[in-house]
Amino acid sequence: MSLQEQFAQDLTVAHPDADLHWVALNDIAAAFRLSPEAMFQTPANSNVHPSSLQPVLKRSLDLMIAVPMAVLCAPLLAVLALIVRLDAGGPVLFRQTRSGQDGRPFEILKFRTMTVMENGETIVQAQVDDARVTRSGKWLRKTSLDELPQLFNVIKGDMSLVGPRPHALAHDTYYGDRIDTYALRQTVKPGITGWAQVHGHRGQTPALDDMRARVGFDVFYAKNASLALDLIVLAMTPFEVLRGRNAH
Repeated sequence: MSLQEQFAQDLTVAHPDADLHWVALNDIAAAFRLSPEAMFQTPANSNVHPSSLQPVLKRSLDLMIAVPMAVLCAPLLAVLALIVRLDAGGPVLFRQTRSGQDGRPFEILKFRTMTVMENGETIVQAQVDDARVTRSGKWLRKTSLDELPQLFNVIKGDMSLVGPRPHALAHDTYYGDRIDTYALRQTVKPGITGWAQVHGHRGQTPALDDMRARVGFDVFYAKNASLALDLIVLAMTPFEVLRGRNAH
């Protein structure tokens, strides 16, 4: 039985009434798509008794991938840093305080793609054709190469390869007051990529319903986190990056 088939069987047993739909994405990666309404109705105890080995396996997977990638990507990181410095001047890295697992704050790392370095009570999301995005920042954001420094966040243990994307503290406060299930996404480590992102939920969220839909995928992941699900997300991520949906 393939990994996808095992995952399908597990989800079918766990959520027989959750309106699951099979989506064949490509020959390598396929996964269940869950409607946002069904995600919010996922039983609260669906992942309350994970295997005691799960955190160890997840951390092992993170290090097995992040450490070699950081080493192999070192020349690329150096070139990208030089490009950012020559194009925009000033700091090469963007640092911002975000909430990790259980709300613990940490400093996320990204290549700087904008002329601003917001890290306070007012954070304005990047928009389409945003004048604050630098020339190099446009293609760094489009290709998600600006996220590569987060490999060091993973190695440090603040983040995982897979998990809900961490938001700025100001956005946590804003959306936490408006979306009842928002805090559930912080019961697991944040990730470089996630279940929401591989389903197209990245970039700007101009309407509250946009964030509510993203949170639905995040909550589903938090309640069903497993090594199998992480592997599926990792397999889907390159294809989603190539599609470039909502990347700006």
